[in-house]
Amino acid sequence: MSEFLDTLRGISPILVCLLVCAAKVIEITIQSLKTCMMVKGQRLKAAGLGFIECTIWGLVISTLIGTLGDNILLLAFYCVGYATGLYLGSTLESKIALGTSNLELIASDDSTAKITAYLKENGMGYTVFEGRGSQEKMNMIFVVLPRKETPKTLREIRKACDGKVFVAVSEVSKYAGGYGMVK
Repeated sequence: MSEFLDTLRGISPILVCLLVCAAKVIEITIQSLKTCMMVKGQRLKAAGLGFIECTIWGLVISTLIGTLGDNILLLAFYCVGYATGLYLGSTLESKIALGTSNLELIASDDSTAKITAYLKENGMGYTVFEGRGSQEKMNMIFVVLPRKETPKTLREIRKACDGKVFVAVSEVSKYAGGYGMVK
């Protein structure tokens, strides 16, 4: 490792700062994705990302950590890389949309008919419970679907009901069975 540090000494200090920042961005982005995968039960993928993250740490960051206190510019780039990696990792995870969502919809009979028609057309399973709201009869519709499909499904449901539906979205960590579920 000391040879690696000696190699960096011959490079422009600003380039070293940029390298540290880039390495930290990559490492923390991977770390964020790894954590999300662990939470969602994708342990093998998380382990692979953990290996890559550890390799970056072992080859680059740990070599420089002893010098961070002596070089305020290097420390600043290290911190910027860390913050940027967190932001990028969470942004990337939201785009990938790992996992499964549970939609709990509360709607009138008319809106329930429109919602269930949309769900049937798109091959999605659902369960409807009849209930009573504070003012009138209402229905509760439960839908479990891949998280990636949640925004489009919500958009279409709101459009079909002219926005007259109450929606609560939560993440599902485990499920078994069900109609139309992607395994």
